[in-house]
Amino acid sequence: MKKADIGLVGLAVMGENLVMNMESKGFTVAVYNRTTEKVQKFVEGRAAGKNIIGTYSMEELTASLEKPRKIMMMVKAGQAVDALIDQLLPYLEEGDILIDGGNSHFPDTIRRTAYVESKGLLYVGCGVSGGEEGALNGPSMMPGGSPQAWESVKPIFQAICAKVEDGAACCDWVGENGAGHFVKMVHNGIEYGDMQLICEAYQLMKDGLGMSAEEMHEVFAEWNKTELDSYLIEITRDILGYKDEKGETVVDYILDTAGQKGTGKWTAVAALDEGVPLTLIGEAVFSRCLSAMKAERVNAAKVFPKEVPAFEGDKAAFVECIRKALYASKIISYAQGYTLMRTAAKTYDWNLNYGGIALMWRGGCIIRSVFLGKIKEAFDKNPALENLLLDDYFAETIKGLVPAWREVVAYAVKAGIPMPAFSSALNYFDGYTTDTLPANLLQAQRDYFGAHTYERIDQPRGQFFHTNWTGHGGDTAAGVYNA
Repeated sequence: MKKADIGLVGLAVMGENLVMNMESKGFTVAVYNRTTEKVQKFVEGRAAGKNIIGTYSMEELTASLEKPRKIMMMVKAGQAVDALIDQLLPYLEEGDILIDGGNSHFPDTIRRTAYVESKGLLYVGCGVSGGEEGALNGPSMMPGGSPQAWESVKPIFQAICAKVEDGAACCDWVGENGAGHFVKMVHNGIEYGDMQLICEAYQLMKDGLGMSAEEMHEVFAEWNKTELDSYLIEITRDILGYKDEKGETVVDYILDTAGQKGTGKWTAVAALDEGVPLTLIGEAVFSRCLSAMKAERVNAAKVFPKEVPAFEGDKAAFVECIRKALYASKIISYAQGYTLMRTAAKTYDWNLNYGGIALMWRGGCIIRSVFLGKIKEAFDKNPALENLLLDDYFAETIKGLVPAWREVVAYAVKAGIPMPAFSSALNYFDGYTTDTLPANLLQAQRDYFGAHTYERIDQPRGQFFHTNWTGHGGDTAAGVYNA
């Protein structure tokens, strides 16, 4: 019997669709699931008559694979991955490759890579984005882990992933150990930011301009023909235009409490660990948390009733201002996300290809957009680019967007419409482009109460000073400036 090119464990929606995708590209796939009835149902149903081999034990799965064996694990992140690795190891040989295609937290992938390599095997932690549709038709894939594994998995991954217009694959090697899952985590954080920005634009049009879902459906349809052309704008257009059998707009009946799986939180925590101001994504995560406090918000709204004043300007002109503010804020979100990746790359000694990452996100994934092509161009032109805002294209673009951005945020503040992501993006921009911030006073405060010392503008960087502010303190200074 012909042996399989790759094995897959975990026949939930993503797993099944990836198997169908691989088989459609000419690969033979062996499948296994802990509840073996799923295997039988799959091979007798969707997989019937295809080059898909159902297996009913770990031993049978591993015996059915070409060497070096490649096994993709599509199970829930966390303990389930560790348990599955330990169950598979006894049946594997030196050079075999384990692939985690779930949403694992990158420190777990760093640990697992070292563990699996210590057993003489290779490990790949691969971020997969695009949901069930992407898994079936071409996801964005972000593999990292043992570099020696790439040549073996590359033909399969680049065959099944999404492609952009010129045929380039939305999958390339990201870097060592946890790099692939780190980049997927940042992708998910940016996704949180993009979604929150779109929701704020929606609320501004709905509450500020009194627009109907049908009117906003038209607006998003138009926006999708501009620089904002993207999957998330496209689905927002569709959602706002969707009516039930009674002719009612469904989105108007959905309770305003948002859920989350935790990847946005991981991104914010990683930013805090790295000391990177990832303000917009942080606000997007907290906005979901605030939305979940529905009962409290309803009570608070009774204590602090507010009435949004009727908009008296040119609605069409202001809608265009909102579009510009949305685009400017989106640029900030990506600038912050890329700063986080650059900083983490130094911490974990990863050699990330930033233009390549933008290409991986151009197709298949949730944040896919035309705009990512501009990011790829920016890093192709200058791989050492410190911040997207310093690229010529983005610098000139932002300069043109700032007046509208300020107008929108100012209007929202006056009207009492919450705009946490729009306003935090603008505050970051203003802070990043200010050469003198009030941190001189902050550092004086730290020196006053904790003798944390400070640097002086009239002395070389790296020299630290302490002032006895009260006249009765000592001259002993703290040894750690950043304590």
